[in-house]
Amino acid sequence: MLVSTKGRYALRVMVDLAEHQAAGRIPLKEIAARQGISEKYLENILATLVRANMLSGMRGKGGGYMMAKDPAEVRAGDILRAVEGSTAPVACDGIDNSCIRSDLCSTVKFWRGLDDVIEKYVDGVTLADLAAVPEINFDIKL
Repeated sequence: MLVSTKGRYALRVMVDLAEHQAAGRIPLKEIAARQGISEKYLENILATLVRANMLSGMRGKGGGYMMAKDPAEVRAGDILRAVEGSTAPVACDGIDNSCIRSDLCSTVKFWRGLDDVIEKYVDGVTLADLAAVPEINFDIKL
């Protein structure tokens, strides 16, 4: 799975907001400056996360963004799926059984297994875990 810049930035920004949630609503400009991301690009990412009900956004004076959920309830996989669409390692319809060739394909079991490992890993790490770095060990038992 190749995570795009949008996915990487979304994860970084969500960790940033989790770490600063006590400050209430944080202006876009402040988040962009802390993370070194252009405001225009960040605005697009934040809008996606608001639509996914992970963030709450408000315009105008006193506006900004804040967590809509407890960081312990938001998994890294939720964020990546919201901005990337999927965490699947390949564009193979056999992973979700929608391919008519999946019964004949000699590699579909491999791709399903790899998808399961990725899903288990990204869903096993929460924003609370990421905000606690470097204290946490991200090794998983397969």
